[in-house]
Amino acid sequence: MNLTEEKPLVLVGAGKMGGAMLSGWLADGLSNNAVIVQDPNLSPEMAELVERYQLRHACEPLAHVKAGVLLVAVKPQMMATVLNGLKPYVDEETLIVSIAAGTSIATFKDVFGAEQPVVRAMPNTPAQVGRGVTGGFASSQVSAEQKALSETLLQAVGSFHWVDLEEQIDFVTAVSGSGPAYLFYMCECLAKAGEQLGLPPELAAELARGTVSGAGELLHQSELSAETLRKNVTSPGGTTAAALAALMAEDGMQPLMNAAVAAAAQRAKELA
Repeated sequence: MNLTEEKPLVLVGAGKMGGAMLSGWLADGLSNNAVIVQDPNLSPEMAELVERYQLRHACEPLAHVKAGVLLVAVKPQMMATVLNGLKPYVDEETLIVSIAAGTSIATFKDVFGAEQPVVRAMPNTPAQVGRGVTGGFASSQVSAEQKALSETLLQAVGSFHWVDLEEQIDFVTAVSGSGPAYLFYMCECLAKAGEQLGLPPELAAELARGTVSGAGELLHQSELSAETLRKNVTSPGGTTAAALAALMAEDGMQPLMNAAVAAAAQRAKELA
């Protein structure tokens, strides 16, 4: 499927995630004529992007346009208000791609029909720097061509992975969708621990930030597993081993992370 001026990609919701994806598509060479941005409240950054690329912008659905792809990037709480209004964009060939947490494929079929092809996906915020990771599930109506197009669109901001069952999207949400916040909080905690030892707050924050981002980049570039990298930096009887003894205790990080991820997955199911 080719996205064209007559059958464009319609991006509904140009917030941080939608905006990151739009930037990625344009950088990958998607024609500005093949995109419509629908959002009544563009941020200054998005307004500048729309102006720079001379993109079509709409505050309400354009009744004369049928989308090749309708990518819905609004918050789950807005779905009930937004979806019915998007019907003018949709015909039987329109591929709907949703990146809203907790919004099931059944919700879209209730609005657009049982035979509408729908891909449900969950990216994460590192998409803003081209390092996102996204999981996706396609309904049985999605053709091989539409599936390939979905991959191309979602890989514009990082890596992409299909899951076998729709319920696994809730698990993707819990691990990678919400996961950056867990690491940001870990960075906060590491900095506060440095303060507790007596480091100046600014220095503790810089040390923690540099350590978390540097370790993440090492993990990204290395072919070694996280477990192997951890073992490589841990000398028997050394300082790292002493710290890990606390973090890896029965009441340490793993059960806490299990509980956190389970809570996120449960909330994703509740949103549905």
